[in-house]
Amino acid sequence: MELIINIFSLIGSLALFLFGMKTMSEGLEKFAGDRLRSILAAMTKNRVTGVMTGILITALIQSSSATTVMVVSFVNAGLMTLTQSIGVIMGANIGTTVTAWIISAVGFKVNIAAFSIPLLAIGMPLIFSGKGNRKSIGEFIFGFSFLFMGLSFLQEAATAMDIGGMVAGLLAHVPQDSFFTIILFVIVGAVVTMIVQASAATMAITLMLFGMNIPGFGFEQAAALAMGQNIGTTITAFMASLTANTQARRAALAHMFFNVFGVVAFLIVFYPACHAVSWFVESVMGGGNDLFKLSAFHTAFNIINTLLLIGFVKQIEKLVCKILPMKAQDEDYRLKFISGGLLSTAELSIMEAQKEIHSFAERCRRMFGFVPELLQIQDEEKFNKLFSRIEKYENITDSMEMEIASYLSKVSKGRLSDASKSQIQKMLRQITELESIGDSVYNLGRTLNRHRMHCQEAFTADQNQHMLTMMQLVDGALAEMLKQIDLPTTKKGIMTSFNIEHEINNYRTQLKNQNLQDVNSGRYDYQLGVFYVDFISECEKLGDYVMNVVQAGKKRNNDFEEMPNDVPF
Repeated sequence: MELIINIFSLIGSLALFLFGMKTMSEGLEKFAGDRLRSILAAMTKNRVTGVMTGILITALIQSSSATTVMVVSFVNAGLMTLTQSIGVIMGANIGTTVTAWIISAVGFKVNIAAFSIPLLAIGMPLIFSGKGNRKSIGEFIFGFSFLFMGLSFLQEAATAMDIGGMVAGLLAHVPQDSFFTIILFVIVGAVVTMIVQASAATMAITLMLFGMNIPGFGFEQAAALAMGQNIGTTITAFMASLTANTQARRAALAHMFFNVFGVVAFLIVFYPACHAVSWFVESVMGGGNDLFKLSAFHTAFNIINTLLLIGFVKQIEKLVCKILPMKAQDEDYRLKFISGGLLSTAELSIMEAQKEIHSFAERCRRMFGFVPELLQIQDEEKFNKLFSRIEKYENITDSMEMEIASYLSKVSKGRLSDASKSQIQKMLRQITELESIGDSVYNLGRTLNRHRMHCQEAFTADQNQHMLTMMQLVDGALAEMLKQIDLPTTKKGIMTSFNIEHEINNYRTQLKNQNLQDVNSGRYDYQLGVFYVDFISECEKLGDYVMNVVQAGKKRNNDFEEMPNDVPF
């Protein structure tokens, strides 16, 4: 019974450590918010700044996995190139070594858990605060406390179970001086990290075991475990990329290649590298804590690996592009930026969704572009083929609305800032209006189809010209919408869109009045006039939906309500 309790205590301690690390990381990410994204986006203009950015972000959020998943999300959303992502990933590997140094310095020599409880008292009022930033700071404090409490409990549970004796017993059957043993430890480190999905946790366990002075588990064996963890940690980014686009999968593959190459290169000079690190810690750093040797090896491994490969970023990019060639995808059936599986952080997911909404808008404009062509086609077979294509696009817009809305619903379940919640509401409104644009375009095609089937009289030359002119105005409105959809809509942007819509309204009224006169004068029959006015009215309605999308950028009401006072209505 005691053994079972000890086993569950060990697992529970590890769970508390992982939960603390996750909470601390997420709290800092939420606190940083847009600033964190801005740093990643702005500081990756060349490979050196990319590496420095990766170090900075990972050192702050204490998780290379979080950084690499974030990078994969950026690549998937088209906000970062593959070349930029490789530099950031290199830096993330260096930044994650900070965790090992912190644990080496205070984790086992100082009873940090004794300070963790008072820290919770500081974090508690913050975590219940109504303000997002204070709540995020409170989460960070709670996460920091839980992390070191878990570390302390992990050491106590390991001592109670005599983990040192158990490991020593296992190692007694393994050749101590064999290079095969080193490779075995690399594999074990990789597998354990893949299971736990947190290299910081396995590094903490490795440091704990190394500090126990277990016979047969010395510095070289611990270093081999640490190298294996660098391979195992790549699984997180790889899993995040499974449902992403090709570029994101390439970024994850580059991460895997980078770490595997470093392990292979270090294995070639493994024993001299261990001796060099031992000499550095003892002679240059003045000895001190033996755990510093392992932390120094971990840091040296990642720094040297980065220095070796930073000059070959382009070659790495070519290699992963060759392994994962860009597939010719039917863009009509696949969302470009939203991954259907794992979500990254909620803030980044919003960016992915925004890119997808822009793609949705582009698709709506492309769909509208079929209508002028449909109006001019005389051949029935070609007409039916193009009309079927419009029908297919209409079904696609329905599916896109539902998929993006479902994705945003998942994102909204995470804790977001007030600004992000407001942005999700805006985006939901945008996709509703974009789907209405798709319906309206389909109605235009259906009007032309009904005219062909039920009316013997063709549109007159003047009617054709008026319909084409109206469609040019609507296309101009769609083009302006595409300019505004990614940006906070400015007053100038609303004015431009409003002027186009005002022109569409006036032209609609003019054409409807002219149609009454033409029907009364006998220029064409009443039925043809009905199809003609239906088409013109649907174009005007489509313009309203376009304006609603633009207004959503400023969270204004639909149909020109609450327009600026100086806009003439």
